[in-house]
Amino acid sequence: MDELQELVVQIGAVAQPEAAANAEPPRLELTVEEIIEDHVGSLGFAQLLHVFFVSIAWVFDAQSTLVTIFSDAQPAWRCKASSSSLPACSATTPAGMCGLDRGAWEWVAGSKSSIIAEWDLVCGKRFQAGIPASLFFLGSAAHGRLADTYIGRKNTVWLSCLLASITAFLTALSPNIWVYTFFRFTNGFARSGVGICCLVLATEVVGRRWRGQVGQYGFFFFTVGFLSLPFMAYPARHSWRVIYKIMSLPPLAYSLLVLPFIAESPRWLAVMGRTQDALLVLEKFAKLNGRKLPPNVSISVPTAASSTAKTESLWSSKWATRRVLFLMAAGFGVGFVYYGVQLNVENLNFNLYFTVGVNALMEIPAIFLGSIFLSFASRRLLFSSSSYVTGAACFLCILFGKNTKSRGSLAQLSIEAIGFMASSMAFDILYVYCVELFPTNVRNFAVSMLRQALMLGAAIAPHLVVLGRLSPAISFVIFGGLSVFSGLVTIWLPETRNAPLCETLEQQEKLEKMNSVPVSDTEGVTA
Repeated sequence: MDELQELVVQIGAVAQPEAAANAEPPRLELTVEEIIEDHVGSLGFAQLLHVFFVSIAWVFDAQSTLVTIFSDAQPAWRCKASSSSLPACSATTPAGMCGLDRGAWEWVAGSKSSIIAEWDLVCGKRFQAGIPASLFFLGSAAHGRLADTYIGRKNTVWLSCLLASITAFLTALSPNIWVYTFFRFTNGFARSGVGICCLVLATEVVGRRWRGQVGQYGFFFFTVGFLSLPFMAYPARHSWRVIYKIMSLPPLAYSLLVLPFIAESPRWLAVMGRTQDALLVLEKFAKLNGRKLPPNVSISVPTAASSTAKTESLWSSKWATRRVLFLMAAGFGVGFVYYGVQLNVENLNFNLYFTVGVNALMEIPAIFLGSIFLSFASRRLLFSSSSYVTGAACFLCILFGKNTKSRGSLAQLSIEAIGFMASSMAFDILYVYCVELFPTNVRNFAVSMLRQALMLGAAIAPHLVVLGRLSPAISFVIFGGLSVFSGLVTIWLPETRNAPLCETLEQQEKLEKMNSVPVSDTEGVTA
């Protein structure tokens, strides 16, 4: 009997380790942020590849936005050869071409060189020339909520690129200024999802340490698009329609050949309740980075986050509403100045292609310096400082621009370029700042609201440029004043450097209360 009991004990002792060995390890529940930081890698080859392909779309965004520098510019004119049948003509007439008979002068590059030349948008119709650009920017205010709750970031970029290609081609077929204005509006509406979603899609796959730098990466491609414009426009300088036809091809090719291979944001997938899809994306990233996720890992979503994400609104929380309104106020000034200064280059009395090239090149140091400063500096301080430098440069442009109506002032061009560089830094930093100020389930919508404010400012800027043809000093006074205003507004916004990206408004509110003081109080802290 004793031998039987001993045998049972020995069998049990052997069976217990075997059972323990065969038992599944406990599930390891981590947030997407924790998986990226601890197992995928904060920034590896997979994220760099992902960010590169996503950011290419910024090239088309820049081309669509800034093409009006050439297509809507007022070209040079000259008197026709004297003839007994033509009235006397002189380029020194006090009222310029408006003081002459229409048959006495002609456009140097031909009547198809720009919309102003083709439809004679001068003199009494000069302010009609600013309407297409204004409507384009007003149309650039869509897709925010769509990307947050319905089709996601990747599909929104795909839809935007496809529609941008179609509307750009249709713009080239416009028979008059009003049809042209309509298609510019639709083109602005179509491409509005590109910059917003590319920024969010790129920053949501990296660790907190690299968000600022990755956010700047997309703006480098925007600069590439900006730089490409003179090379596209110069061969087509005798026909603005050709520029739009050329511009319609790259986004079409990108949407068909590149975007299908880009991954959706794992943060968005997790918040939408698609945790397995999010895990598959993270596993692919980890594999490309030479890592491997733990076999027992699963994604932890905040309590009721998947259902809350679809119902929670940016306007449902007072702190979020107040925060986005301050951000939009700053964005209005930044958009007005950033786009206005670019469109205003024709009022500097330099070769248009040269000045556009100079401004485009100034984007490169802006991105480089912005990336460096974002790695260690306060977002709020960096943004406000850039805005103040822009304002100072605009005021100095007035002083150095006096008595230069016959030819441009090199000093004024240099100061304007420095001011534009600072404005570009402020513009780029504000986008990164916005991404960090709001949680995943409303992040794209918040960036979209910022975009609306930026575009509202940009929509008014073309009319100021038209006014600047009569008095350049007025343009620079308004640009300088709005730059300073934008820098001051951020006093009421909190700092976000090295803060984690939350998934819902409720989670972010709790985290901010736990880490410091209630959100409503953090926004009253001065810079």
